[in-house]
This record gives sequence, structure tokens and C-alpha cells, in this order.
Amino acid sequence: MRERFIHIIITLIVLILGILGTLYFTSNKNTNTVVTNKKVTIKESGSINESVEKIYNAVVVVENYNGDVLTATGSGFVYKKDSKYGYIMTNYHVVDGAKAIKIVTMSNEEVDAEYLGGDSYADLAVIRIDAEKVLEVAQIGDSTKAKLGDTVFTVGTPVNSEYMGSVTKGIISGEDRTITVNDNSKGNYMMEVLQTDASINPGNSGGPLVNINGEVIGITSMKLVTDEIEGMGFAIPIEVAMASIDKLESGKEIARPYIGVSLYDINSSAMLFRFDLKIDDNIKSGVIVANIEEGSPAKEAGLQKNDIILKVDDKTVKSTAHFKFLLYKHDIGDTATLTINRDGKEKTIEIKLSKSLGE
Repeated sequence: MRERFIHIIITLIVLILGILGTLYFTSNKNTNTVVTNKKVTIKESGSINESVEKIYNAVVVVENYNGDVLTATGSGFVYKKDSKYGYIMTNYHVVDGAKAIKIVTMSNEEVDAEYLGGDSYADLAVIRIDAEKVLEVAQIGDSTKAKLGDTVFTVGTPVNSEYMGSVTKGIISGEDRTITVNDNSKGNYMMEVLQTDASINPGNSGGPLVNINGEVIGITSMKLVTDEIEGMGFAIPIEVAMASIDKLESGKEIARPYIGVSLYDINSSAMLFRFDLKIDDNIKSGVIVANIEEGSPAKEAGLQKNDIILKVDDKTVKSTAHFKFLLYKHDIGDTATLTINRDGKEKTIEIKLSKSLGE
């Protein structure tokens, strides 16, 4: 009996506590609940926003006009400013043949520009605008410090001005590259370039290739893009441009040495047959002399038809384009050493580069 009584008491206590708990929570049901929203800022570790801001307003759209007709569109960037003018770098092919040049700033203002000078071989040109129209001046970097895998980006105007100020990001995907450029007026020639997988599209030509610090290390050129391989673009190292900037600004011709010969690759069977040129089977690289101009440096140095140029200053010649590339490393007035094969025997010839290309 006593045990039953204790059981009843415990049951009643549990029941009372349950009722009291229910009443407590019910009475607080309508109490206002304060929710605190904590502001959280997430910063993207891979963003290049600050780098883009450093260069963005220095970039412009470059428009090539023939009369009132817009014939070509490219990009450019302001690299210098003085009390009167802002100086803009772009590609030569962007402004080639222009009757008038206009630029569009990132504030969407169209401004008349003046052509100062250009170099078709290096695909570089300089134009200028009134200093008061300059929004920003780009910082010039050093492409020689760029390493494989470094982040780079472009700012430009792919396709047309509707997409002005587009940014594409990539990496340095190749070091110490030389590529062959096909040009109908100058034939094939080679250039030293920076290789990147950043997207380079029509209209990007002349715009900057920029490092993670927001410094220009190259000038992009659609002329150098390899169409056959997706994600492979090239840019002219900024040092190449700055080395000739004074001449470009003053409109002076950038003269390059020549030796006055017609050359063909040793594997050009049709041309060898046409000019009755003969190659020893043991020769695997080099270029063959088909013709020599009277009074030229080559004539004065003693080069002869059917000589095979094997080296320029101890650098093995791979093709006619490569020969030009090695030759153009010299200035007019320099002396270059050519290693040649003549009648199966090797010899060296000293040649003074005393004339400019095309003279």
C-alpha cells in the first residue's frame, strides 16, 4: 500500500511539473525575438580588381578612319603625359593607312588623335592626344622579371566599342618564345614574344598585357595570335617598344640592317630547282644564297651564289625568317660574322652592315 502511495505522489509531481513548464513556454510565446544580422565581408583571394583599377583608365579604344568611314578598331594605352600631350602606344596595323585617328576614353569621350610614328616590322605605333583628355597614365613594368605561371591580364576592346574595357585573365604560359610572322610585304620574319593563355581577340590589338602589380609588360597583337591553337596568344615585350620609343615619338624611321641577298630555306625544293641551287645532303639547317645585289654589303664581303649561311655570330640559322631575326639584333654599322658552307667547306666571312633595309 505504501509503495502504491509513493508511486501516485511521484506521478502527480511529474504531471504538475509538465503543466507548469507548458504554461511557462506558452506565456513567453508571444515575446518579441530580436534577431541580429551580422555583416560579413568575403574577400576573394584570387581577385585582380586592384590591379585592374591601376591600368583601366589608361586604356583607350583606337579608331582608324578613312574619311567618315570607320575602317579598323583596336586598343591602346597612355604610357606618358607631359604639359601638352598624352602619348598612346598601339599596334602599327591598327592605325596603318588611317586618314584620321580618334580614340575613345573609358569615360566614353571621343577625342581626335595625331599619328607620330610607327614601325611595321615591330608592329608598334605612337599617337598623341591633348593632355587634358588623359584619364590615367599606365605604369611600365619589366617583362624580363615575368616567370612561367605568373598571373597576367589584358584590358582592351574585343570585337567593337560595345565591349570596350573588357578584361581577360591568364598566365605567362611560355618563356623565351620566338614566332614566325607572315607578312605579304616583308615576307616571313621572326619576333621575340611573351606567350600567354589570356584571351586575345580582334580589337584587343595594341592593348596592354599587364602583370599582377598593374604594370604593363607587353603590347598584345592579334597579328601574332596563332589561330590554329586555342588559348595561345602573344604580346610584344614592353622593352622592345621602349627601346625605340624616342624614334617613334619623333616620327623617325627605324632602320634595320640588310646585306643585299635573296635567300631561301634549304628545304625549299621548288626554289632550289628554279635557281639551280645545290645542297649537300649532310647540311641539315641554314639558308642558301640565290642572288646578290651589286654594291651591297654581301657583295663587298665576298658572298657568292649557292653559299649556304650556317650561322650568324655562332647562332645556328634555322630559316630565312630566323636569319632576319639574328641579323636585326645588330645596328647599322656593326660587323656580323657569318659562317658559310661553300663547295662543301666551311669558312667565316665578316660583313659590315652599312645600309638599312630597303635601301
